[in-house]
Amino acid sequence: MEDWTLRESLVTGSGTVRWDRLGDAGAEPVVLLHGTPFSSYVWHEIAPALAAAGYRVHVWDMAGYGSSGMHAGQDVSLGAQGRIFAELLAHWGLQEPAVVAHDFGGCVALRAHLLHGVRYRRLALVDPVALKPWGSPFFRLVGEHSRVFEQLPAALHEALVREYVSSASHLGLRPAVLDALVGPWTGEEGQGAFYRQIAQADQRYTDEIQPLYPTIDLPVTVCWGTEDSWIPFARGQELAALIPGARLVPVPQAGHLVPLDAPARLTGELLTFLMT
Repeated sequence: MEDWTLRESLVTGSGTVRWDRLGDAGAEPVVLLHGTPFSSYVWHEIAPALAAAGYRVHVWDMAGYGSSGMHAGQDVSLGAQGRIFAELLAHWGLQEPAVVAHDFGGCVALRAHLLHGVRYRRLALVDPVALKPWGSPFFRLVGEHSRVFEQLPAALHEALVREYVSSASHLGLRPAVLDALVGPWTGEEGQGAFYRQIAQADQRYTDEIQPLYPTIDLPVTVCWGTEDSWIPFARGQELAALIPGARLVPVPQAGHLVPLDAPARLTGELLTFLMT
């Protein structure tokens, strides 16, 4: 599945968003959300496995990410992504799907549910951005000086992105996988988009919804890589305690990129959760 292509598209207020579906048309729907600075490719092993297990799996690249449109002045904030996700679900005709969300995708899914009235059958959060404070010193530095970083020579920019993406994995990424994650951020368009999404990352988007977590009334599981160096495992414990009935699932020997560090283990946990 190294050749990961999203065949469909939807024009939104933040540009064209690419998406695709796997599995039988009549099967129970599951929607997968990626985080930053990644794309739906993080699910390239798990999505086919869920489809083979009998689910209709929906994947998409957030606006300004992966194969979706990128342009100057684009709104790629978490606020925009939450609205787009609600729009996508309506476009797909999904009224109450199961949702699995990683990193920034966790905030997007939570915002769509808590602020835009989108209903889920159940929700799995994988190392999500959901609680303050968040953002590493590097992330904040880039956000405050994004215009300077946009001017980096292409080779230096790519080296920076490769190092940054690599640091999200505990076990290390295969060269082809790293190339697939870094590729969309290269070139003039991709380089601008990379710093744009960091510049627009704002903790207020989680601050708006964090007080609402105790009101969540649906089955929730929180999966967390025990070796996550981006967002520590203790944050997962805190989040699970805030959501009524939420179950915390530690994923050993996995860093922040749990879908790539432990795809088989995570798939098994998700299937158990989806069938419960």
